[in-house]
Amino acid sequence: MTTAPKRIPIPKNGVDYRGKVVLAPMVRSGELPSRLLALKYGADLVWGPETVDKSMIGTTKRVNPFTSTIDFTRLPSNGSRIPTLEQKESLIYRLHPTREHGRLIFQIGTSSPVLAVEAAKLVGADVAGIDVNAGCPKPFSTSGGMGAALLRTPDLLASILTALVKEVGEVYEIGISVKIRLLETAEETEALVKRLCRTGITGLTVHCRMTAMRPRERAIREQLRMIAEICRAEGVACLMNGDVSSREEALKLVEEFGVDGAMIATAAEANPSCFRTKEEGGLLPWREVVEEYMQIALEVDNRWGNTKFLLSQLMPGKAEVYRQVASSKGYMQICEILEIEGLYDQARDVDERLLIGQEQQKAVKKAKTKNKSAQAAGGKMVGIRSFDIDRKSPLAERGVGAGPAVAV
Repeated sequence: MTTAPKRIPIPKNGVDYRGKVVLAPMVRSGELPSRLLALKYGADLVWGPETVDKSMIGTTKRVNPFTSTIDFTRLPSNGSRIPTLEQKESLIYRLHPTREHGRLIFQIGTSSPVLAVEAAKLVGADVAGIDVNAGCPKPFSTSGGMGAALLRTPDLLASILTALVKEVGEVYEIGISVKIRLLETAEETEALVKRLCRTGITGLTVHCRMTAMRPRERAIREQLRMIAEICRAEGVACLMNGDVSSREEALKLVEEFGVDGAMIATAAEANPSCFRTKEEGGLLPWREVVEEYMQIALEVDNRWGNTKFLLSQLMPGKAEVYRQVASSKGYMQICEILEIEGLYDQARDVDERLLIGQEQQKAVKKAKTKNKSAQAAGGKMVGIRSFDIDRKSPLAERGVGAGPAVAV
């Protein structure tokens, strides 16, 4: 008589990662409109962008009457201890309680068990799981001991996961998971995976690259089968990430390496219809995808800077309207350029509600002031790139622009 494989129980409000093809966590490309579009095209689960623990702590949870979303907002610090009436609240995280219900995983950036728990408790009742980012190689993450830096402090990483399992997972009955990268040797990776799987987590994702590797470098899959076997022995679901371009390829890789599921990142950023099966028609033309994205972005009052960035990813650079979109100043102008007449009224309303024209004028004026200052000092001109206005918002203020909301 064969023994059934061990499985860590999936909590009542959690979700099993097994058999899933999911949207990977991505800064900018993991905001609400991108997640909703991925779900529409067939993603089984979606990860939100890494959100730093300290940015969530101190937020106010609000229900937005215009978008029916749940918004977590706070006043920007800007070095001021006393908020002024003129200060506008920043939206740190936005989710849709019905359209993402049971399918959203909140990824947290942290280097502290205490702060991780404090931040995760704020969103625990509204998501299907909490995932710890232990793989991001970017300096904004590693400089604070977060992301891939945690791979060098396994005791700390294990303590963070254990605390989240006990104080958040068990309380809100959701799963806790972790996303890692490969270490330099298979032996090091093996030891780390075994350690993490024994913290009580329900899922582990491995990005098949080492910390120093860039996205353009081909994913390394030699250690993948070994990692999958460890996870299976410990009863933990194992997802793979790295160079997965479609649902079909994801399922082939799952079969080949014995993992439980796969994440799609870059391919989904360029065309989220990659989650569609061949039977459903596969990839859609970029114009159709852009129109769907615009519809959703307007429905959830997405921050203009984020929408403009995503359009730059969804549209081919050689498209005739690409440059026009790059120099556009608001939703209405985009709809006119792309001739999406059915969205004109909605676009006008959102432009007005989010003060988009005014915000763009302020950005341009600020850039021109910097140019004049640089010229006066004998320096170089500060370039203004249309797609880059509002791109580099502070880490604690990543997300879509906040509108009027009702606190809950």
